[in-house]
Amino acid sequence: MPRRLKVLNWGNDVTVANIRKDDFYIPTLQVIRDLGGSASIEEIEDKLVERFGFSQAELDRTYEVSGDNIITDKMSWARSYLKFPKYLSNDSKGVWVLTEAGREAADQPVEVVRAAIRAAKKERRAQQLAARSLAAAASESEDEDAQEAEAIDWSDVLLAKMQAMDPYAFERLCQRLLRESGFVRVEVTGRSGDGGIDGQGVLRVKLVSFQVLFQCKRYKGSVGSSVVRDFRGAMQGRADKGLIITTGTFTVEARKEATRDGAPAIDLIDGEALCQLLKEQGLGVSVRLVEEVTVDEAFFDEI
Repeated sequence: MPRRLKVLNWGNDVTVANIRKDDFYIPTLQVIRDLGGSASIEEIEDKLVERFGFSQAELDRTYEVSGDNIITDKMSWARSYLKFPKYLSNDSKGVWVLTEAGREAADQPVEVVRAAIRAAKKERRAQQLAARSLAAAASESEDEDAQEAEAIDWSDVLLAKMQAMDPYAFERLCQRLLRESGFVRVEVTGRSGDGGIDGQGVLRVKLVSFQVLFQCKRYKGSVGSSVVRDFRGAMQGRADKGLIITTGTFTVEARKEATRDGAPAIDLIDGEALCQLLKEQGLGVSVRLVEEVTVDEAFFDEI
């Protein structure tokens, strides 16, 4: 039975009078967990609406002064407050990620979550000051570490790490990457006997949307044409496009099969391209820019 919030009738007007952001703390953590640990705002709100069983009248209610929607406003505040104790993060616009602490809090009483939020808010200022001090103290040692690591190619380290991941964790990583890249309604649906289809999502390009099926493969070697062919057969009539992501490489025959004339095209992302995408999105890869300053002595000579 979905939980229903009470609605108070004031004359002929219906006002959702008792909705609080606290009501969404635990459900928000749980729906993001159920969506694979990361979710877009649209996905979170759709699941919360389904979970609470809101009526259309409740969903349409707005504040008299601002005109903002009451329910979605409370959902938004709940997400923001859950960031204080580091239960959620949203380093990328529109994508919310459940932390390990948030995963544990999802099964706690709401009173525990409220207390954690209050404590985190109270200490926030002190934590920010401490973080600045730690960053300044660590900068010198970070420079030395960077120099020692120059000889190691970062993509080799990243590929080795991904190839050692649990298969389900790698699927969640690909799910997160697709969300960060503009996909919505991304679901991991991998089932044996389903032609290698691991998930699906919707890619929105301005006014047009495409249904996409994807496959994730932690390969150290090459993906052959038979994999592409089987995947295309499984996606026939079920999606507009296909996407195969691997930590390995694709054979020449696989790439030809992916773009074969008369067949639905399948996009291929090999290990090298996957590393670049993770770097661009800042997922597990950080880039430190070094400022180089040069003094133009001639400028001063000519003054």
